[in-house]
Amino acid sequence: MDVFEAIRTLLAVREYEPRPVPDEVITRILEAGRLTASGMNTQPWHFVVVQDPAMLRQLAAAAPTGPYVAQATLAIVVVLENDTRMALSDGSRAIQDMLLAAWGEGVGGNWVGFGGLDEVKALLGIPEELDVLAILPFGYPAQAVGKGDKKRKPLAEIAHRERWGEPFG
Repeated sequence: MDVFEAIRTLLAVREYEPRPVPDEVITRILEAGRLTASGMNTQPWHFVVVQDPAMLRQLAAAAPTGPYVAQATLAIVVVLENDTRMALSDGSRAIQDMLLAAWGEGVGGNWVGFGGLDEVKALLGIPEELDVLAILPFGYPAQAVGKGDKKRKPLAEIAHRERWGEPFG
């Protein structure tokens, strides 16, 4: 899928088929995160791949905003070495790249949590000094998704040329 088409059509997916995501697709998703640019090339991320259904249910229970993690056949937990002020931005960039790579492979996902996932550390044996940024559940969408059917502000409302308030278009 063309990159812009992936960006244009990417939607959050919260219902998944029971079909597992193949290892080669998982590797592409992980590679998308690994290859993401980071401030001063610190690469402050680690990715924990979870496919065990019992652990997926436990992750869902630990994430108040993501009970649907339990339905996924795959989750990637994004962990940060939070020793630079750019780690949060860098981790967020990696997440977006992984979501786009998955979408390009026909795999849907979503971002669950934004910090506050300390219980996940204990579940997965993550060292205390690291931060869990998010859980990314992935799977093949259970229902047809309206690719590109997004409710977004028009470009004229958010884009300015040269100075604030000067219309772009």
